[in-house]
Amino acid sequence: MNYKIVLLNLLIIAIAISGWVWYRQALTPAPEITFTTITDKKIALKDLLGKTILINFWATDCKSCIEEVPHLIELYENYHLRGLEIIAVNMYYDLPNHVVAMTTAQRIPYHVALDLRSEHAAAFGDVQLTPTTFVINPQGKISFKKTGMFDVLAMKKRIETLVSNSL
Repeated sequence: MNYKIVLLNLLIIAIAISGWVWYRQALTPAPEITFTTITDKKIALKDLLGKTILINFWATDCKSCIEEVPHLIELYENYHLRGLEIIAVNMYYDLPNHVVAMTTAQRIPYHVALDLRSEHAAAFGDVQLTPTTFVINPQGKISFKKTGMFDVLAMKKRIETLVSNSL
């Protein structure tokens, strides 16, 4: 009887390890794109290799998006000096003057980019809903995607792990 339990445990461990190896290899590379911020700064994702990057697609008329802004600001303030970059990407339908006004009103310290032709949304798999958040690990792979509001505590743990492993 103990022999069967040991074999079953070994089988479970083998399945878990092979699943983890498959998952690590299956991470999708981040698209090779360049954002233009509302201050006309160019940010190429390839230039951020080695950092943890959080990309948040949002809109100024999206209630959930606005609710996430304080959490994004907190993440930025807590982890930016440790290697976190945040780029908020406004959807093509968002009026640029609304984006600038919201960014100023909310005192957003991270990068805010416009996606006037929906090129960035297309590069990230045709993002249509907001908020949609991606986390790119320091190796340039998308390690997390969430459509809808993200879980703040889980995101803090995820970012903490990624910035700690990139040092």
